[in-house]
Amino acid sequence: MSVRLAEIVARFGGTIGGPADLLVGAGDTLINGIAPLEQARSGDLAFLANPKYRHQLSTTQASVVIMSTPADDYRALSIFVPQPYLYFARVAAWMHPMAPVVPGCHSSAIVEGDVDAGASVGANAWVGRGARIEKGAAIGANCSVAEGVCIGSDTRLFANVTVYANCVIGARAIIHSGVVIGGDGFGYARESDGSWLKIPQVGRVVIGDDVEIGAGTTIDRGAMADTLIEDGVKLDNQIQVAHNVRIGEHTAIAGCVGIAGSTVIGKRCTIAGAAMLAGHLQICDDVNISAGTLVAKSINRAGTYTGGVPFLEHSNWLKNFSKLRHLDAMADKIRILEQRLAELERKST
Repeated sequence: MSVRLAEIVARFGGTIGGPADLLVGAGDTLINGIAPLEQARSGDLAFLANPKYRHQLSTTQASVVIMSTPADDYRALSIFVPQPYLYFARVAAWMHPMAPVVPGCHSSAIVEGDVDAGASVGANAWVGRGARIEKGAAIGANCSVAEGVCIGSDTRLFANVTVYANCVIGARAIIHSGVVIGGDGFGYARESDGSWLKIPQVGRVVIGDDVEIGAGTTIDRGAMADTLIEDGVKLDNQIQVAHNVRIGEHTAIAGCVGIAGSTVIGKRCTIAGAAMLAGHLQICDDVNISAGTLVAKSINRAGTYTGGVPFLEHSNWLKNFSKLRHLDAMADKIRILEQRLAELERKST
């Protein structure tokens, strides 16, 4: 898709800037693609959102750069906007729309449920009895949509997605390959002999509108009540969401995060990669959790929370962490010294 710079600004706003000799006819500049600053070529639109990449302005070959303020070392065309990254995302989505759905069911698909005439079901996919696929939805090859499932309008399941019985997915969701929605939660009761008795998982997974779920992510069905993923949630690849978890609107969670059962996460939260959340916690709205953080208790105040230990050169790590084993003894010694100091101060007075 090639577009004129003037078309982009007319659609998304912003101000065209640059040297006076380039501004004449600048609106006719053709944009053929989008690329990062260091890889951009003539005809590409790039963006500068992070100041640490500002040095790349002097070498980029991009025809136009989206940025918030002028830069002395950049002598080509710009689009000035308050939020360059958001502007870039909007332009990228416009220039690279998803392929349109081609309605119809592949001859190899097994369709026992109700598929709208405007929906698509791919090769070797299965739609179970009582399932409903709404208009504009696309079920990719080899997907399994079990009995009683509802897939909302314009939702896309890429190849090899599995949705267990009676789960609900809202409109305009994007579910990537390998996702499993509605598998049994990890629920067992221990017998007196030490063996485990499986507890039936009879709840559902209910997913709202405009949710995206990355490849390989698993969302367990509720034990009795439902597991809930609210509108606008974005989940990265290989996330584990356990039974009866609730994730609030517009929360975004990065890859390899694990969320134990019955934890409730608020709205507009962000959880960075490989963080782990224990079960039965309450995380309030607008919480940001850093990468690798173990959250073992509830968070009731908005803000950023970090529990990971930054890496060190190995020998320094050994020295520092060997001392951690003696923290209790060191604390006892400090307490004794404080008592002795207080006693000496009393005697001196």
